[in-house]
Amino acid sequence: MNKLTFVAPCIFGLEGICANELKFSGFENVRAENGRVLFDGSFESMIKANIYSRYAERIQILLAEFEAESFEELFQGVKAVKWYNFIDKHEAFPVKGKSLSSKLKSVPDCQKIIKKAIVEKLKEKYHLPWFEETGAVHQIQFLIINNKVSILLDTTGEGLHKRGYRANSNEAPIKETLAASMAELSFVKPNHKVVDPMCGSGTILIESAMKALHIPPGLNRTFAFESWNQTDLSLVKKLRDEAKSCIKNDCTFSAIGYDIDEISLKIARENAEKAGVSDRIEFRKRDIKDFVPDFERQTVITNPPYGERLLDITSAERLYKIMGEKFLKYPQNSYTVISPDDDFEKIFGKKADKRRKLYNGMLKCQVYMYKSRNKSVINTKNK
Repeated sequence: MNKLTFVAPCIFGLEGICANELKFSGFENVRAENGRVLFDGSFESMIKANIYSRYAERIQILLAEFEAESFEELFQGVKAVKWYNFIDKHEAFPVKGKSLSSKLKSVPDCQKIIKKAIVEKLKEKYHLPWFEETGAVHQIQFLIINNKVSILLDTTGEGLHKRGYRANSNEAPIKETLAASMAELSFVKPNHKVVDPMCGSGTILIESAMKALHIPPGLNRTFAFESWNQTDLSLVKKLRDEAKSCIKNDCTFSAIGYDIDEISLKIARENAEKAGVSDRIEFRKRDIKDFVPDFERQTVITNPPYGERLLDITSAERLYKIMGEKFLKYPQNSYTVISPDDDFEKIFGKKADKRRKLYNGMLKCQVYMYKSRNKSVINTKNK
């Protein structure tokens, strides 16, 4: 199969992190766009991207891009794709997608036209009057924005944030890809000591440990492409074995997570065990008001409960105030906090050294980063 173009959708605001990861992994022609990163490569590149990517939401093959303002243009653009290179005569090919700011507004009608075009193309190849679609699933996705159509084939199946370790979670858990991005923004390294004083189901600490130990996030899960006839399963096994050999079990990383809820702590311990990092993370019961450093120098990363999750803005702001009072006493630590509250810095008591705007689901947030310092930190509340 010739060189392919791939699309890696990602959380808005994290395109740069996702692109840098793909570049560092050796993928070709990596370029970031709003909400996604594109790169070129082979079928082997697709397998690697699914296994290794911490920040992408999924890996798709970009089959076609074209302008369409009518259903006829949409039909012809889709029919021009050589669908038989990907779909065998018995395999399924459901269609889903979205249309934004375009003349072709009806998503159900677009689905029907795209499905019809694929069927007509496959009829020419297989000489069949209809297709039973009982075999492996090839999920077709489309995106129409400002009359520009992208036709994509999903290779992942369940989103890449589904690492396989979090069967259970507490209320409103942070997404694994977002937690991994917070670890990246905090520059977590194999020798770091990481603390989450409000750890919930442990996702931030687990993702930090997996990053530090170089555990590929997709190592212990399956992907949609593994059921395709085109896939060489021996190659998949070879690449998985190579991924296992990258794990750095000899690093000194360790972490501690705290929460006031015993059920959340129990879930966090179970998740860490499933992720293979339970020997690196300790979970204890402690309230944020009792925060003190556990290590001489540590990296604190946390996703505090905020107004939209607590349904109580006042409680969230009271929590931010306590965090500021406790954290700012220990400037030798670094702190990374995510919040949707535009007044976070004011309530916390200090402007962040860096901020990163992004979306947590549909919620607009900012990640506030405070670097470690040896000299005392000036608290802006007292100025």
